[in-house]
Amino acid sequence: MKRVRILVLMHEDLVPPDEVNGYDLKTVEWRTEYDVVSTLKKLGHEVYPLGVKSDLGVIHSAIETWKPDIAFNLLEEFDGVAVYDQHVVSYLELLHLPYTGCNPRGLMLARDKALTKKVLSFHRIPYPEFIDVPQGRTVKRPKRLTFPLIVKSVNEEASLGISQASIVEDDDKLSERVVFIHNSVGSGALIERYIEGREFYIGVIGNGQLQTLPVWELIMDKLPEDAKRIATERVKWSRKYQQKYGITSREADNLSESKVEEIQNLAKGVYRALGLSGYARIDMRMDAEGQLYVLEANPNPQIAEDEDFADSAKKAGYHYTELLQEILSVGLRRRPAKAA
Repeated sequence: MKRVRILVLMHEDLVPPDEVNGYDLKTVEWRTEYDVVSTLKKLGHEVYPLGVKSDLGVIHSAIETWKPDIAFNLLEEFDGVAVYDQHVVSYLELLHLPYTGCNPRGLMLARDKALTKKVLSFHRIPYPEFIDVPQGRTVKRPKRLTFPLIVKSVNEEASLGISQASIVEDDDKLSERVVFIHNSVGSGALIERYIEGREFYIGVIGNGQLQTLPVWELIMDKLPEDAKRIATERVKWSRKYQQKYGITSREADNLSESKVEEIQNLAKGVYRALGLSGYARIDMRMDAEGQLYVLEANPNPQIAEDEDFADSAKKAGYHYTELLQEILSVGLRRRPAKAA
C-alpha cells in the first residue's frame, strides 16, 4: 500500500481536537471527521485536516504549501448552503487535485430531488409520483397525486424538516406543511406519494465499474402504532429516541436472492443515470406487493464507523480501514474529462 498525502476537507467547526480524552467519541458532532482522520493515519498516510467555511483560499493555500496527493472530501456544505459543496469539488477539479466522493455534476443532479426524479423518469426507473413547489408558490395538487402524501425539502439532506407531520391526508394539511418547509427549512418543497413499506439503503462504490454493498434495512417496528414508519430527524439522529423505540439498521432479511439482485441492479441503474462517482447510498422502499420505488440518491453519504454505510461494507468484507482505503483508491483512479 503506497503512502499518500491526504488533505481532509471538513467544516471548520468539525475539525477534531488533537487530544480526545474526555470525549464520548460515539456522540461528538465531529465523530465522522475523527473516524476518517484517525483511520487514515492508522493506515500510514500523511493526513492534514483542513477546516473550511466560506473561503476557498484556505484550500488553495493548503494545496500550494502542502502538496497533497488527494483531497478526502467530507464537506456537506459551503458558506452555509448545502448545495454549494458541488462548487468546492469543481474547484478541486480546476486545480487538478484528485478527490474522494462524487463529481460536481453528480452532486448537482442528486441534491435536487425533483431533478433526480425527472432523470429517473427518462431512464424508466420507478419512483413515487411527485410535484415540487418552489418557495413563494402555493400548492396546486393534481388529481392524479392522491393522499397520503409526504412533504420534504427539495434539496436538504439528513431528513431535515421531516417529522410525523410530514405525512398529510388532506389539502389543508398539505398546504400547511409546504409553508412550513418554505419558511422553516428555507427551501422548495417536494410532495410525493407516500409508500408504505420497507425502507432499504444500498451502498455503491466505484466509477465505471461498480460494486454494491449488501442491502441494508431501517428497522422501525417498535414505533407507536399510530406512527408512520418514516426516517424522521429523530429517527435518524436522536440516540435517546432510537434507544427508546429500538430503531436500528441491519442487513435486510426475508428477501429472495432474485429480489436482492433486483434491488442492487436498480441501485446501480440510479448511480449510472445520475452520473455519480466515488461512493453513494441509494434509498428505496418496497411495498407489500414487492414493488420497488427509488426515494433518493445520496452521494458522499455518512461514513462514520458503525454507521449504515460502514456496517454494510463490513458485511461485504471491508473492515473500516479497508473501506476508507478503497474510497481513496477509487478517488485516485478517477480522471475528470478534459477538453479535446
